[in-house]
Amino acid sequence: MSRVFITGSADGLGKMAARLLVEAGHEVVLHARSAARADDALKAVPGAQTALVGDLSSIAATIALAAQVNQLGRFDAVIHNAAVGFQEPRRVASVDGLPHVFAVNTLAPYMLTALIEPPKRLVYLSSGLHRSGDASLVDLAWERRPWQGTAAYSDSKLHDALLAFAIARRWPGVLSNALEPGWVATKMGGRGAPDDLQAAPTTQVWLAVSDEPAAMVSGGYFYHMKPRDTHPALRDVAAQERLIEACEGFSGVRLPG
Repeated sequence: MSRVFITGSADGLGKMAARLLVEAGHEVVLHARSAARADDALKAVPGAQTALVGDLSSIAATIALAAQVNQLGRFDAVIHNAAVGFQEPRRVASVDGLPHVFAVNTLAPYMLTALIEPPKRLVYLSSGLHRSGDASLVDLAWERRPWQGTAAYSDSKLHDALLAFAIARRWPGVLSNALEPGWVATKMGGRGAPDDLQAAPTTQVWLAVSDEPAAMVSGGYFYHMKPRDTHPALRDVAAQERLIEACEGFSGVRLPG
């Protein structure tokens, strides 16, 4: 049995992954951005151990969430699932003045990775849109560029995969991988999304707990439990380090190692 923490597991793919893990006998801790959503998450995933509360758009709240996780003891796996989509027509600022998409999709996974006691496995949800992300990492806060919601989302999913690859390189004792679940009909994906919704949560579950040799790797990128081609910048050590340096600058949180 593994202990797994899943961010953004009140609905969507996070909830679906949590259900699969609980049904397989694993100990699962959920997460939601508010107490009301945490209650909903526990009702939706019977058998989950508990649900933690933390608004990932806030630096202070994300730091507090990491402390809550550490109070529960070390986890075998953390699935960084939480994300917001590309529907924002303008630059929506977080409480810290950062773009909401960047705060939740990029900075929060970085901070949680840095602050939570390292698990045996880390799983980061990216997207096929990461391939159109801007690998220059210029103006991450969108202060000088004209706002483009889809581009901001694509950038953030590139960041998630860059982080996964950076951790795989920096922390050899941790299995760190990224994946794309496909464009599926969740609240974020929309009703017309064409990919297989039932298959969408399986890869993150597989990477988090499977003993199959194909899952016990690090620095991989997957789709439906198979390796998939990525943006070439993901294996660029300089790009990985630029992202880490930038995230440290925005958050004040240093990544160990």
